[in-house]
Amino acid sequence: MTAQLDLDVAVEAGNWSDSEQEAITGAVKAALLAAAEDGALWDEEDEKSLLDQVGLIEISVTLSDNASVRELNRDYRGKDAPTNVLSFAALESDEDASGFAMAPDMPLMLGDIVIARETCEREALEQNKPLLHHLIHLSVHGTLHLVGYDHMVDDEAEHMEQLERHILAGMGIDDPYAPIEDQDVETGQ
Repeated sequence: MTAQLDLDVAVEAGNWSDSEQEAITGAVKAALLAAAEDGALWDEEDEKSLLDQVGLIEISVTLSDNASVRELNRDYRGKDAPTNVLSFAALESDEDASGFAMAPDMPLMLGDIVIARETCEREALEQNKPLLHHLIHLSVHGTLHLVGYDHMVDDEAEHMEQLERHILAGMGIDDPYAPIEDQDVETGQ
């Protein structure tokens, strides 16, 4: 991927450290590189990823709290509860990428990612993993959603999870889907 990344990381609420923000930035970049190599947003006509056809890619990451994410989750997904990460993709699929026409000097706006601090902290504690590793995983996960990956169907979920594992391994982070040590996989206890 040769495009430059214009990544806006903004703290809306919560106590987010500089090192967390830097790690999230690195995770988004790593996810975009891996997605381009994997053929995300494939343009059939040009036979390459849209990520390889543009000069500038824009993504916004908002670091927030449960209250804000709960409201977004309710308004956009019909789920009145906070969640760890939400992604709002500007392009929904490879079909959108193939039909996407833009001036050569226009940036490709991929969308927005919103992360809820309290939910991430709770999950990291429950899963016995460092918070920073969990934030990086969720940033990768959210970025992959922006470029068309999903986990609603088993085959797609398996492919997305495998790509996440590959990206995270390259960053020195253990498999986020591996069973938690000293925890029964069936019960989670």
